[in-house]
Amino acid sequence: MTDTGTGRHGLPERPSLDGLEEKWAPHWQGEGTYAFDRSKERADVFSIDTPPPTVSGSLHIGHVFSYTHTDTIARFQRMHGKTVFYPMGWDDNGLPTERRVQNVYGVRCDPSLPYQQDWEPPAKPPKPPVSISRRNFVELCEKLTAEDEKAFESLWRKLGLSVDWGLTYSTIGRKSRAVSQRAFLANLQADNAYTAEAPTLWDVGFRTAVAQAELEDRERPGAYHKLRFHSQDGPIEVDTTRPELLPACVALVHHPGDPRFAGLTSVRTPFFDVEVPVLAHPLAATDKGTGIAMVCTFGDLTDVTWWRDLKLDTRVVLGRDGRFLPDAPTGVPVAAYQGFAGLTVAAARREMVRLLQETGDLLGEPRPITHPVKFYERGESPLEIVTSRQWFIRNGGRDPELRERLLARGRELRWVPESMRHRYDHWVNGLTGDWLISRQRFFGVPVPIWYRVGEAGEPDYDQLLTPDDATLPVDPSSDCPPGFTEEQRDVPGGFTADPDVMDTWATSSLTPQIVTGWSTDADLHARTYPMDLRPQGQEIIRTWLFTSVLRGEQLSDALPWERAVVSGWILDPDHKKISKTMGNEVETPGPLLEKYGSDAVRYWAASGRPGADLAFEPAQLKVGRRLATKLLNASKFALGLGAAEALRQPVTEPLDRAMLGRLAEVVTEATAAFGQFQYTDALQVTETFFWTFCDDYIELVKERAYAEGPGADSARAALAAGLSVLLRLFAPFLPYVTEEVWSWWSHGSVHQATWPTPHELTRVAPDSDPSLLDLAGDALRQVRRAKSDRKLSMKTEVPLAEALGPAELLDRLVLIDGDFRAAGRIVKLDLLRDRTPELVIACAF
Repeated sequence: MTDTGTGRHGLPERPSLDGLEEKWAPHWQGEGTYAFDRSKERADVFSIDTPPPTVSGSLHIGHVFSYTHTDTIARFQRMHGKTVFYPMGWDDNGLPTERRVQNVYGVRCDPSLPYQQDWEPPAKPPKPPVSISRRNFVELCEKLTAEDEKAFESLWRKLGLSVDWGLTYSTIGRKSRAVSQRAFLANLQADNAYTAEAPTLWDVGFRTAVAQAELEDRERPGAYHKLRFHSQDGPIEVDTTRPELLPACVALVHHPGDPRFAGLTSVRTPFFDVEVPVLAHPLAATDKGTGIAMVCTFGDLTDVTWWRDLKLDTRVVLGRDGRFLPDAPTGVPVAAYQGFAGLTVAAARREMVRLLQETGDLLGEPRPITHPVKFYERGESPLEIVTSRQWFIRNGGRDPELRERLLARGRELRWVPESMRHRYDHWVNGLTGDWLISRQRFFGVPVPIWYRVGEAGEPDYDQLLTPDDATLPVDPSSDCPPGFTEEQRDVPGGFTADPDVMDTWATSSLTPQIVTGWSTDADLHARTYPMDLRPQGQEIIRTWLFTSVLRGEQLSDALPWERAVVSGWILDPDHKKISKTMGNEVETPGPLLEKYGSDAVRYWAASGRPGADLAFEPAQLKVGRRLATKLLNASKFALGLGAAEALRQPVTEPLDRAMLGRLAEVVTEATAAFGQFQYTDALQVTETFFWTFCDDYIELVKERAYAEGPGADSARAALAAGLSVLLRLFAPFLPYVTEEVWSWWSHGSVHQATWPTPHELTRVAPDSDPSLLDLAGDALRQVRRAKSDRKLSMKTEVPLAEALGPAELLDRLVLIDGDFRAAGRIVKLDLLRDRTPELVIACAF
């Protein structure tokens, strides 16, 4: 039994939930209640790879939902004897931050501009945006993320997350940058990272390459256009949704077994009159369109596959700004192309349709369709495919042996719920290429590479220059490679910097390495890695979880953690996922915490099971506040009876022992639930018993507890033991109210107390019969119902009550006769044997 004493604050006259966050959050920080003890060996550590939330505005209720789940686990493990390694990070680099800075300050980054020292943004965001240097832009990113991080931390503290704030990190911080660059260089040395000039998906709004994991399909209107190509044997009809890419056409493709195109070797394109080959490929569908497809460089990912497999020519017409390039591609007549130079995709499509209608090579009218179009998940324009030089990390997309190893790691990982592994398997099996990690953006971890510059002034991409490990992190745009000086930058015979930064996932995928001190703190790493738990959302299994498994495999040949607990989604009233990107946030967390209290919000969040979606229901917050209020008031009542002083008195009465015996069963169930990371089950079994404790047990024994003698001491001792255990069972879920009550009568923090065990209850209440509590509660409810049916006060005396039932039940009722009669205000109780299988209480008034 956890030791209790005289208490620190005594019993308040009017206990209240209001103000508990302001009282206890600073106290926990000041006392180091949740500080990690790094003197412990790995076996005594529970290590959590906490998701670093994206710092791009504000947290929403979905964050509160999932982070509360993790915190309940952390608090249980701490009370269960582990020292908990529980850091918090901020994911502050990348496109979301850049977009927010652009909107807040009314600026855009132009890397060609010089740095302006002491530059300040206008008080009001200008329109059009002001162009500033990359360094000025990065400074604004750092300024805004620092402000956002303070707001995030304030909310997390109010929610009661038991993280060790001394372990806080950011993905753009110096340590994270060093680890990210060191891991990249390790990948490079092991031939797991490489650079290549290749067709890549491109977001024309953000002007950056996009990886496969960041794609999403959106239904968009389109149209099929039937074009007439020309051959010696007559016209060839081709359906396409991208007629504007006709100048980029490099071939027609049909299925090898389609007899309609046997012997056809080449055709000439409409309007441009360019000869292109006709080739066979198994991916061509005989039943799609006219059975023969136009291959352009590049209209979609299938074009890339055909281009690569068939070794086709390249005719690029689209630039990185999403407009047609000023010069015609090789082999295309300049006069025919010049009308398209500088046009957007939509404008070029309209112009091409007009011209083809004039030549008669557009057959019929365009046929409207709705079809899936690929977008960057944060973008607003359809993705295009442009040829660019990018950095890649091998991920199994083109390596069957690596793919199988990653699938095996997925089977090795312990999933909660297990069904989430199928999403991982589906993603790994669906990879079509390596992981593109470079981004043509500004606020990120720089690719730590320079290139030798040849005598002609062009970068030699085969001659890579890398930094010394001791100099990490580096910024190649301002730092020089070993053996070079600034005067040699961008000149023949000198060097040039890689201009790109790494995708935010290239750093976030390394959070297990960053927080545990991989390559920076060997002692900490040995005590915390591999980690015990990765909690995260289901939508980022393909990004954060998969890439973390990949980096663990490549850097350590092991999983980075033992278990992944995957949370569901919060649904709005229309049962759609709540997210900032969808713009359907029902309410920000701050006002909810103020209105209902942190414990109430945490109660609602903890009712969502791992992997299960949960609708946002304000009524559940009210239930949580009612529970916390009841815990406050019931505790004061029990302690007001002198429970604390009687804690070490013997528990002798059958009903008292029955209550503690039933509570021992609750402890067993709650502990087992937490052991399986099923925190919701632990909360439910505890809450169910608590209402029985309040509504039945306290009502049954309070008359005896008010009295004197061994029976009273037994009741008060049982109340104290029960309250001590209940406070600890509720502590992971309701940290504020449990700490407040604990302070009335116990030393230290409830959150550093020992998790209850069945033995501490059965030791003071041996040979208990928990079913006596059920019997007493059932009998009392029947008396209450009888009074309620007659519209009588619960304090009304019952002159005579008859208990009918089998002898076995009546004999057990005798054991609690005194408590039952006192609670029901029964003057006389007659026991009548009956053939009814259950106990029936009849009241005479």
